[in-house]
Amino acid sequence: MVQSKKQKYLFLAFCLLPTFLVFCIFTVYPMLGGIYYSFFDWSGTSSVKEFIGLDNYQRIFHDAVIPKAILNDYFFVFIKLIGIMLLALFFAVALTQLKIKEAPFYRIVFFFPNIMSVVVIGILWQFIYDPNIGVVNGVLRSIGLEEWARPWLGDMTWALPSVAIPAIWAGIGLFMLLLMGGITNIPKSLYEAAHIDGASEWQQFWKITVPLIWPQIKTSIIYIVITSLNGSFVLVQVMTSGGPGMATEVMGSYLYQKAFEDFQFGYGAAIGVLILVISLVTVVVLQFILKKEKVEY
Repeated sequence: MVQSKKQKYLFLAFCLLPTFLVFCIFTVYPMLGGIYYSFFDWSGTSSVKEFIGLDNYQRIFHDAVIPKAILNDYFFVFIKLIGIMLLALFFAVALTQLKIKEAPFYRIVFFFPNIMSVVVIGILWQFIYDPNIGVVNGVLRSIGLEEWARPWLGDMTWALPSVAIPAIWAGIGLFMLLLMGGITNIPKSLYEAAHIDGASEWQQFWKITVPLIWPQIKTSIIYIVITSLNGSFVLVQVMTSGGPGMATEVMGSYLYQKAFEDFQFGYGAAIGVLILVISLVTVVVLQFILKKEKVEY
């Protein structure tokens, strides 16, 4: 029996070790390296590093761009969370509950953006928003709404929402499939019994569908929040580089600017640590809220 347990643990260790090593190399080591470099004044291009303690963190508290970037990050979190979850849930229910012959085709269409590079998505939507040859302004002019046409990515008011729209578009497919998997596993007998009892389609959705796919909904919410706080800067960097006038500046793009354009690598590392702390705090609070808001059925 002891030998059997030992073999079992050795087998588990053998299976987990490669993943653990990859995690340490590509996640833990860079994270610890970032924390280490945040205590130095370093350009990132020379071997000379000057230890300055907490000066980079004190500088963060006096940097006027940081609050603006944090607000923009949370704007992305909010708008992506609402937009992706509503649309993903709507399409998941429609493609599973309604008898649509083309459902497999629509699954592929909605998931297709997830296999595209974020850089490609950003460039594609730059053309869509182009003030002269873009699809958006072209459609507005063709239907007589030329006064609504504007340089979307160059407008201080509309630049941030304009970047958020492709982020929502690119995220619907993955979470739609996740929710579809949960809906498909719900026993049909529950809907039949509810129908016999006189429950409407809306009541069935809220009393049966949502409670039984709540684990998938929670997973989707947490994943969207994490990726929004840590991954939105790629789309921002490609489409606007934080402009116009820092209207779309997020923490990640500001980090990139300071570390790789202004060659203030130590300060950039400190911003990275701030992103890590904000992400951890946000996820912990979110998990606490979702645990309290458990759906009863």
